[in-house]
Amino acid sequence: MTKSPPRPSPRPARLAALAAAVCLLAAGCSGSGDAGAGDRTGQARPRIVLVTHGGPGDAFWDRVRKGAEAAAAKDGIDLSYAGDPEASGQAELVREAIRDEVDGIAVTLARPRAMTAPVAEAKTAGIPVVGLNSGIDAWQAAGLLEYFGQDESVAGRSVGEKLNALKATHALCVIHERGNVALEARCAGVKKTFEGTTDMLYVEGTDTKAVSAALAARLRQDVSIDEVVMNGAQSALTAVAAVREAGSAARVATFDLDQELVDAVRRGDVQFAVDQQPYLQGCPAVDALWLYRTNGNVSGGGAAPVLTGPAFVTRTNADDVARFAADGTR
Repeated sequence: MTKSPPRPSPRPARLAALAAAVCLLAAGCSGSGDAGAGDRTGQARPRIVLVTHGGPGDAFWDRVRKGAEAAAAKDGIDLSYAGDPEASGQAELVREAIRDEVDGIAVTLARPRAMTAPVAEAKTAGIPVVGLNSGIDAWQAAGLLEYFGQDESVAGRSVGEKLNALKATHALCVIHERGNVALEARCAGVKKTFEGTTDMLYVEGTDTKAVSAALAARLRQDVSIDEVVMNGAQSALTAVAAVREAGSAARVATFDLDQELVDAVRRGDVQFAVDQQPYLQGCPAVDALWLYRTNGNVSGGGAAPVLTGPAFVTRTNADDVARFAADGTR
C-alpha cells in the first residue's frame, strides 16, 4: 500500500474504536463457520435485516451485502437485505422489519432526518440498531448502538492533500446523489485542504448518459479544470469517457472502487481511488449485532465509530488489490 497523505492524528477515542474493529476482525468475517440450525448459543437463529439506501443494480452494495452474509453465515444468523434510494422508502423498510419483530437492524443514514423516527420506533420495540456506511456525524444523535464506516470528511481532506501533491490546480467534485450527507462531506473535505480551486457539480446518478453529458459540457465550458473527482466506481468510468469526449486534459480520481475501477487504475485511466472497504462495513455491522445479542458487547463503548477507511488504491498497489476485487470483496 502506498502511504496516504498526512492527516491529523486520530483522537484516543478513535484509536479505541479501531482497536475494537481489530477485535471484531479477529473473531473473523470469513464466513467459514457453520452454525447449523441455531446460533452459537444453541438458540433459534436470530433474524437480522440490513437496510440501505442503495438502489437496484448498484454493485457497491453487493460488497456490503457480501460482508454481511459472511458474518451471518459464521454467526448462525438469518439475514435479509433491503434497499431503497428514497428516504421515505428506506424508512418504511425499517418499519417493516420492526413489524416483523426481527432481532436486529443494520441501517445506513444517508439522510439522517428521515431515519430518526423509525430508529426510535425500533428502540421502543426493543430491537438493537447499528449504523454503517453513511451518517458518521449523526449515528449517536439518532440513537444507534454502534457505527462502522469511513469518516467522509477525513477522506475528502486526504484527497485534497493528495491533489496538492499531484500539483492539480482546479478540481471538479461531482455529486451524483443530492442531499446525501456522505457525498457532501467528501467534497467539502476536498475543498478544505485542496490549495487550488474546488467546484461542485450535481448530476442525476441514476442516468449514466445524463452524467456523461453534464460532465463533458462542464469540461468544455471550463478548460482550466485539471482534476475530476467522482464519488463512485462506475461514475468514475463514465467520467473517463466524458473527459475523452470533451477533449479535456483533466485527470480522474474517485471515491470507491470495484474490479473494473481497479483495472482502470492499473491502466492509468484513473489516477487513484479511495477505498472505504464496504465489505468491512457489512461484516462487522452484522457481527456487532450478534455480539450485542449474545454477550452485550458494544464496539468502542458506543462513544466512537469503527473506521473502515480511507485507504488509497494507486497504480503502485492496484495489483495487490485486484485479486480481492475479482472476488467481489474490495
